[in-house]
Amino acid sequence: MSNAEFQEKASKYLMQTYPSADIGFVSGQGINLTDCDGNQYMDFLSGLSVCCLGHSHPVVMEAITEQAAKIIHTSNLYIIPNQVKLARYLQDITFASRSFFCNSGAESIEAAIKLSRRYHSKVKGEARPTVLTFEDSFHGRTLAALAATGQPKYWDGFDPLPSGFKQVPFNNIGAVEAALNDDPSIGAVLIELIQAEGGVIVADKDFVVALRELTTQKGVLLIIDEVQTGMGRTGHNFAYEHYGIQPDVMTLSKGLGSGVPIGALLATEEVSKGFEPGSHASTFGGNHLVTAVAIAVIKVFLNDQIVERSRMRGEYIMDRLLKERRSCMKEIRGKGLLIGIELDQPAGPYVSEMRKKGYLVGTAGPNVLRVAPPLIVSQDQCAKMVDTLLEILP
Repeated sequence: MSNAEFQEKASKYLMQTYPSADIGFVSGQGINLTDCDGNQYMDFLSGLSVCCLGHSHPVVMEAITEQAAKIIHTSNLYIIPNQVKLARYLQDITFASRSFFCNSGAESIEAAIKLSRRYHSKVKGEARPTVLTFEDSFHGRTLAALAATGQPKYWDGFDPLPSGFKQVPFNNIGAVEAALNDDPSIGAVLIELIQAEGGVIVADKDFVVALRELTTQKGVLLIIDEVQTGMGRTGHNFAYEHYGIQPDVMTLSKGLGSGVPIGALLATEEVSKGFEPGSHASTFGGNHLVTAVAIAVIKVFLNDQIVERSRMRGEYIMDRLLKERRSCMKEIRGKGLLIGIELDQPAGPYVSEMRKKGYLVGTAGPNVLRVAPPLIVSQDQCAKMVDTLLEILP
């Protein structure tokens, strides 16, 4: 069927939770996608920062095929060998001692909130259920993740949201300190180091260092949401590495499976004591198939200098845009291959224009163009995309 035929059927059979789309893809290779009508595009959005190794990566395909031929799912009532192996890999490349696996970023956020509350109540013997988050943040679509999100537009129609969440301005350590001093029930601070959906807003280094010091001083957990920034997206394995600090808890998803749905909650040995048998679970989380793929993804990262490539390609794009910036560009920001270009006008029309020319980019708020290609992107592909973008921007 054609794009138009699928669009018609989608409007008839699917819940209308997304704006009507007029294009659908049937195949992909590397950073290239082919739609239902045979048109080809370069993907500079990576399925919202998910497809870190691009499309149909041979190592990912091999892992899926081999594991599917053996066993896919047994549930967490039994040992899942690949889960143990993946947890060890994550321990080796992060601050964390222990991992819990789920299916998505929102689920990892839910798990982090539950872990914080249970750690304080059961391990520390304190009632500290409140989580402090930041204005313009985005943490997911479940009710608790929505309550943590600092963008009221996402709350519309979902009252009553769960209680126990407060927001303060981003990059404002004074506001954080005031909130912690005023409310002893705050047990955790949840932060994105780059607010991707909020406009690709980068946390200041001084703010993050002070935040780590303050939370440690107050006995408050620091939870870093790396759902979008983790797995090399920012030019380090994880965004927290840019700041020279370590969190107590971290959430992962998106790039961890390079397209296969997997989420993860990572924590220090001490904080992980908040969970015990029966306190949290996930039927599908970390099954044989998805953990096999995640292991394969990490091996590619370790062997193929994927993170270094992300840093270099991101620097190239940023340098080109800064040197050849157009009058409509107000600010260019980001790290690695998560880049936001703030315009003095709506970004949507330029997303459409880029697509007509064979490039997929996105938005991060009404006036910000988002560029987040697969981390395997070549410099030549980046150059062509930048050439096209500079050509269409006034």
